[in-house]
Amino acid sequence: MAIPDYLSANFQTLLRAAGDGNLALMECQDAASGEPRYVICAVGREEGAYLMIPFGHLAEGNPYDAYRPPI
Repeated sequence: MAIPDYLSANFQTLLRAAGDGNLALMECQDAASGEPRYVICAVGREEGAYLMIPFGHLAEGNPYDAYRPPI
């Protein structure tokens, strides 16, 4: 299974942010359920303001139960 180009590009952005020390973990609200989510964000700057660019949230519980590895 091939990973789409846009996801590979996002992953490279995430790696650059990590290498530059520009990652944050933020508590946010799930837009559908209102439940708290802990979101990994890249931190950027625009016109002196900080921008938080969400990449994904941390899995609750045991992530091994939530995902199946590729075959």
